[in-house]
Amino acid sequence: MVITWNDMVTEAVAIRHTLHEHPELGWHEFETARLIRKELDRVGIFWRKCAETGTVATLAPNAPGRHIALRADIDALPINESKNCQWKSRIPGCMHACGHDGHTATLLGASRWLKAHEHQLPGPVTLIFQPAEEGGHGAKRMIEDGAIEGVDAIFGWHNWPAIPFGKAICPDGVVMAANGTFQIKLIGNGGHASQPECCNDPVLAASAVTMALNQIVSRRIAPQQAVVISVTSIMAPSADTVIPGEVLLGGSIRLADSSMRNKIYSLIDQTAIDTARAYGVVAHVEHTPRYDASVNDPTEAAHFRAHLARELGPQWMDTSLPLPVMASEDFSYYLQEIPGAFALVGADDGHGHNHPCHNSNYDFNDGLIPLVMRLFSRLAGAQVP
Repeated sequence: MVITWNDMVTEAVAIRHTLHEHPELGWHEFETARLIRKELDRVGIFWRKCAETGTVATLAPNAPGRHIALRADIDALPINESKNCQWKSRIPGCMHACGHDGHTATLLGASRWLKAHEHQLPGPVTLIFQPAEEGGHGAKRMIEDGAIEGVDAIFGWHNWPAIPFGKAICPDGVVMAANGTFQIKLIGNGGHASQPECCNDPVLAASAVTMALNQIVSRRIAPQQAVVISVTSIMAPSADTVIPGEVLLGGSIRLADSSMRNKIYSLIDQTAIDTARAYGVVAHVEHTPRYDASVNDPTEAAHFRAHLARELGPQWMDTSLPLPVMASEDFSYYLQEIPGAFALVGADDGHGHNHPCHNSNYDFNDGLIPLVMRLFSRLAGAQVP
């Protein structure tokens, strides 16, 4: 029985829905890995375990041309799904709110086409199914376990609801920002709400620190430098008549230039400590670096753009989205090791696919599956319908 391109797309969409119903968090993607490996076995693609729940497979290993890798991330997020659809998550508190189910299904669909046309491939093609992208540094572990050994160039993508369907971006240089997180513990002296003069109020200090942190970018950083500092949580559990003794602030930084991270952390330290002191409160700051910026190699980005233009037409490039995108990606680890390129492909088709990633109403646009299957297949050197 001959399996057509349309059959492969239909099966990839069905796999996406199955993955969406059964999401798993980073480093716990055991059933997801089992499904991926079963699908690879079904079409005769040899694979190996990599970084426990990751999977690496290579097609045309003896082909003489350059060796490329195609990557998909496989983990979900700790979010309760709000959207009602036939493939809604069955796991309370966990959903594919970033589209990694779609990324995985797309690479599986492309792998099946590439296997059927393995004789066309000019060089080896490694398929990377990577765990723990959502803050788990999965790419780093995959690299340490040999995922890109012998690979000359790597390509990846992310669906992007802020870009119209049929548009994409793939710039030279920085495409996605570096990031990090911080926590600030403000230690004061709590007491009765009727006697603020007897307290050193950490809630008031936390308010002042929050406002001061939001002025770092506008007054301490050059406007030409892309930086975001966001206070994302304030925890001060107490009663209505009690001023608490401690407050915990949490937040995130984003920056286009990874080398600026220490400068930003130093400014956060100075601002938090000095502002807290003015309110008679002590501030302790902790920082956690996360991912560096994802920096596209110009040659590989141009190669990717040529295929985007072929697939989407001459007006493919989205010019409305400011660059770099200030979200972060651990694809940056691969790009620090070998040349490659990362693209953001538009998902908003006007039919409910405009909810941002990490939103409880988000759902991956299945129309992206055949589009990126063709992109991946062409990047690998195979002909497509």
